[in-house]
Amino acid sequence: MDIKNLFTAGGVVMWPLLLSSVLAVGLIVERIKFWVTISTRQQRVVRNVLNLYRQDNVVSTIDTLRKNADLPIARIFLTALELEEPNPEEFRLALESEAQAEIPLFKRFNTIFDTIIALAPLLGLLGTVLGLIGSFASLNIGDVGGTKAAGVTSGISEALVSTATGLIVAIFTLVFANTFRGFYQRQIALIQEYGGHLELLYRRRYERGEKTYASTR
Repeated sequence: MDIKNLFTAGGVVMWPLLLSSVLAVGLIVERIKFWVTISTRQQRVVRNVLNLYRQDNVVSTIDTLRKNADLPIARIFLTALELEEPNPEEFRLALESEAQAEIPLFKRFNTIFDTIIALAPLLGLLGTVLGLIGSFASLNIGDVGGTKAAGVTSGISEALVSTATGLIVAIFTLVFANTFRGFYQRQIALIQEYGGHLELLYRRRYERGEKTYASTR
């Protein structure tokens, strides 16, 4: 059975399932690009920034962060480093508040993924019910082997195809959604780790009485 016939056999619920699958694929592609960008650049940028700051090169540190402002970790660091001579507590609060502001970007589309994961099997179940209703409507006890048998077969086919399609869409989306949640949890841990390093360096500079902000805005 080719895709066209399979789609036809699934009945009316195949349309919302098709829409759900297309939406899921589009969002998955966007999330993959987002996480690939972060994973391929973030570690290098952060190490460079921490090394520059450790060498007391604050201006170059901020310039590097501004050039990589598309990375969430760079925006978090910039928020703290661009403050006018904050004390360590203010510096820490700036890091934490900006990190909280970036969390929705990491969790973007999670609600849509959860909706598709929950809705697709229900749509498949709805297709099953509709297919069985069609089968019973076509069933004639006195003509079981006659002309009405095709209607029964069609209804059963609709029930099975729609159920299988709903499960496939849900499972496919679930695999990627859980993968992205793993990336999110890992990213939060890295932000805490890198932020802790920057906060420690700042506290040492503050205790030495050095200015820790850049004059070039």
